[in-house]
Amino acid sequence: MLCRSLLVGALLLALPSVALGHDPRDDRPSRWIGDAANLPLVTSPNVRHVTTFPETQGISGEFARTGPYFYVSSLDSISVFDVSDPLRPRLTGTLANLVFENEAMSYGERRTADGTLERFVLVGNDLYNLSADGTGGVQRGRIGGGEVIVVDVTDPADPHVRSRTPATTSTHTLQCVTVACEYAYSAGDGGRFSIIDLRDLDRPVEAGTAPSAASSPNGIFTTGAGHYWDFDAAGVGWHTGSGGAAAFDVSDPAAPVARNTTDEHGTQTPWNDFIHHNSQRPNANRFRANARPSVGRGNVLLVTEEDYFNDGDELLCDRAGTFQTWHVPTLEGTGTIAPLDIINPVKFGDGLSTPIGGFCSAHWFDYHQSGIIAQGYYQQGLRLIDVRDARDLRQYGYVTGGASEVWDAYWVPQRDRGGVAQRTKTDVVYTTDLVRGLDVYQVDVPGADLGTADDALLDLLP
Repeated sequence: MLCRSLLVGALLLALPSVALGHDPRDDRPSRWIGDAANLPLVTSPNVRHVTTFPETQGISGEFARTGPYFYVSSLDSISVFDVSDPLRPRLTGTLANLVFENEAMSYGERRTADGTLERFVLVGNDLYNLSADGTGGVQRGRIGGGEVIVVDVTDPADPHVRSRTPATTSTHTLQCVTVACEYAYSAGDGGRFSIIDLRDLDRPVEAGTAPSAASSPNGIFTTGAGHYWDFDAAGVGWHTGSGGAAAFDVSDPAAPVARNTTDEHGTQTPWNDFIHHNSQRPNANRFRANARPSVGRGNVLLVTEEDYFNDGDELLCDRAGTFQTWHVPTLEGTGTIAPLDIINPVKFGDGLSTPIGGFCSAHWFDYHQSGIIAQGYYQQGLRLIDVRDARDLRQYGYVTGGASEVWDAYWVPQRDRGGVAQRTKTDVVYTTDLVRGLDVYQVDVPGADLGTADDALLDLLP
């Protein structure tokens, strides 16, 4: 989300009400943020708004794997929330961090030789960065971007910058390959992406670059632009970008190997008018080659297509940006991943399908084991989409209204008795909103788990 981000960043930096960081001892949010959070929301009957934490300029978030924590990155801070009670997130610590823009959070954790658990998040400096140094001063990142920043969040009351390293390809987003995060990949550009070696968290380094069809050129990105990496339960890496989506064997994260890609539709209208933004392949460990398409069988790739610049479509909410399903018949070959269905949920109407500020594309999404995805839809709020029938996508619920700019949506994970996040999710959704901050919702979700359903039940599902 490149062009839009430049505009939003410039506008917000000009706002006098924006502070560098939010002091956790101060429960008085800025007037601009507070007023926006008080504007009414419109929800479908199966969605309940629980609470709002008016954190400034929310962009992205991530849950800890162990421990009840949620991390929020905004244009001016990294904040740590205690979510022991997921319906009532509690701010515990904040790092003043002026950044453009860290659009996707990535989390890692590992144990040191003495058994100490270290937690950290990655920040992508895409254009500029200024961070508090913990002594009342400021650390200056690279102006012009191209930087990876490691933020230590081991102490939830004291998030702080631990290290930095430059990268030679776009750091618009960064993603850890595994939870231990010994390696991470950048969004990339020009047909390549960066491999970041994080084995020494105090001295990260770019270990090299690798090619990806996902960051190959299209009609808008004439030199090619990668956007996001997702690593599924089978250990396959999925890269999305201007060239569609591509699968990689990342068993050796220092030497990823291309496996398959989307077919010619991956760069054609209406499947990719701007960029394939992000993806997930649920239930990937149940994959069977050449089986009937089903999210429960692990052979469907879920994709958000962002439409930011396409002959004015970005100004028409029922045309700007889509959610899609793609059949993965095999993980080997080139160009055999084919489209199944496409949806723009705004078309189905809820009385508020006119853009509030000019742009309303689909953005980040998250999958729930029941077959319902939660997706941020910029100025069209939170959209819930039913993917139980991958060939017939339907809107399941929504939240719209007020002054809102939803960038991302996350199902809160279920945790075992040891506090470890599980594959399955609760019925609670968090959204990070550039205007409202952090919103909490409860959703009436179906009871079945597609990841445990047998073939006969999958064939009966709608």
